[in-house]
Amino acid sequence: MEITEYLRTLDREGRLLAGAAEEAGTGAEVPACPEWRVRDLLRHTGAVHRWAAAFVAEQHTAARPVGDGPDLDGAELVAWYRDSHRLLVDTLADAPADARCWTFHPAPCPSPLVFWARRQAHETTVHRHDAEAARGGTVSPIAPDFAVDGMDELLRGFHARPRSRVRTEEPRVLRIRAVDGGTDAVWTVRLSDQPPVTSRGESGDPEDAEAELAGPAGELYLALWNRGPVPSVTGDRSLAALWRERSGI
Repeated sequence: MEITEYLRTLDREGRLLAGAAEEAGTGAEVPACPEWRVRDLLRHTGAVHRWAAAFVAEQHTAARPVGDGPDLDGAELVAWYRDSHRLLVDTLADAPADARCWTFHPAPCPSPLVFWARRQAHETTVHRHDAEAARGGTVSPIAPDFAVDGMDELLRGFHARPRSRVRTEEPRVLRIRAVDGGTDAVWTVRLSDQPPVTSRGESGDPEDAEAELAGPAGELYLALWNRGPVPSVTGDRSLAALWRERSGI
């Protein structure tokens, strides 16, 4: 995907998040994160937006901690979130294409600027879903191509890092397939006592996989982020349970 597509998605998803949070009320429970209320969701996501914007605007080349959200609530907190989101979108849109700054996982990306646009588009989409779930009613759909991109970032980025807890005592093989994403929307995840090693695309013997998680890309994307059930599991269901128990970021 191009950076312009990420920015359009980030812009839209942040607006939807704010609108859903306003409708739900900041005291509403977030179903996927029972320890959170909508106020916690807004403080977290807004703080992450400002953290990401600072890397790009100030071109920091080393890690920095995420700041805390403000001690605000209600309409003031929603307004602060909207300001944080607008700051991030504008910062990314105005940054030079050759901006150099710190990034934090190895998912394939052509530049740090694209990394942050991509990461924040997916961050915001997941938390927009959280806000809409807290509000109740219909949730906004996720485009298949964007969902496929996000699953690739999750599998070959986040879970390629040493901190991934998705591990097994003995080598196991898990396959993940988006049925509406084309022939390239399949990943083979090799599990062991080390971080998972994931390859994308049809490769190797399909019979190697001990389990396959499959379904429409939008539903599978949410399932891999533990925001919904896996649409279809074939083979050893314990590997699906392992994912749900240990894949939290």
